[in-house]
Amino acid sequence: MLNVQFFPSKRIAFYMAKLFVLRSLAVLAALVTILMTLDLLGESGKILRYPGNGDAQLWQYVSLRIPQLVARFLPFSVLLGTLITLAALNQNSEIISMKAAGISAHQIVAPLMLASLVIAGGTFIFQERVVTRATATLRAWEAVDYGPIPRESGIHNNVWVRSGDDLIFAAIVSGRGQGTRLRQVRLYDRAGGTLQTLITADRARPQGEGWLLENVRRFDLRTTRAEQLPSLLAARGVDPTQFTLAKVDPNEQDLPTLRDSIHQMKVAGRATNPLEAGLWHKISGPLSAVLMPLLAGVAAFGLARTGRLFLRAVLGMALGFAYFVADNFALAMGNLGAYPPLLAAWAPFFLFLLIGETVLIRTEE
Repeated sequence: MLNVQFFPSKRIAFYMAKLFVLRSLAVLAALVTILMTLDLLGESGKILRYPGNGDAQLWQYVSLRIPQLVARFLPFSVLLGTLITLAALNQNSEIISMKAAGISAHQIVAPLMLASLVIAGGTFIFQERVVTRATATLRAWEAVDYGPIPRESGIHNNVWVRSGDDLIFAAIVSGRGQGTRLRQVRLYDRAGGTLQTLITADRARPQGEGWLLENVRRFDLRTTRAEQLPSLLAARGVDPTQFTLAKVDPNEQDLPTLRDSIHQMKVAGRATNPLEAGLWHKISGPLSAVLMPLLAGVAAFGLARTGRLFLRAVLGMALGFAYFVADNFALAMGNLGAYPPLLAAWAPFFLFLLIGETVLIRTEE
């Protein structure tokens, strides 16, 4: 009798999903622990170099970096968790027993895909609520060399703006409109492409048609004369939106905020294709976890005693890593404007969905 149910029995589905989730979380915990340790060893010297920093700042860095590592390596963990789960079930002849009971290949993989869908939903919420804020805070902290983090919201760091021949750099940009504030500002006054004067200031804010720079140091390259000024009105005609829209990073903004930034950039007449690709990738990225059981499902089938179980596991791993390569390549092409945003975000997902389905059908017997 043909079994047309999508899932096996509840007991088998729960058993497989439990094995899969526990192994994926164990792999994720191991990866994050190792990578966090290596990363902290490389950054601890920079953090402790700032006067007054100590153990509290090191733990603060760990708390901001771990969400990034979890979001980045969760799909890898799901891939490895699937391979470990299916290879163990195959090795112990449990897959053979399921197939002898009339359970198809798709029914064997289905509980894992359902669990992956739940993981993908949790990943999306985690990225929107935690990872974006941690990324923005960490980059703002790095911009001030791990010193005191500004309390303003809407922080951008290392922003360059061009006004005619002049170049303006701000290490930290916060606020919007007339409430925009700049910190660690450098203004390169140029004429015909030649630098004439270098102006640095601790802070800057809009005033009238220009910007009021505070605690200014000006160096004239023509006369080699340096002077200190309490304030200076400069950068006339530079709109605050040039700073707030100059550097929009999809990794630092949640979905509604990023959509609003894209709208503002469209109104300003700027290209938004890279940001639109990043917006769609906020959805397709977490969904990549759903593909991993399908791509790694090849490890579940075939007799373990034939000696090909290891080769099947390698094939499943190769398919999974090939997806990540294709996804990063498509996203890079989207950022360059070579691919439309929808194609850059979704083409690898649907391509490997078809590949995984084809491989699963061809290797079922």
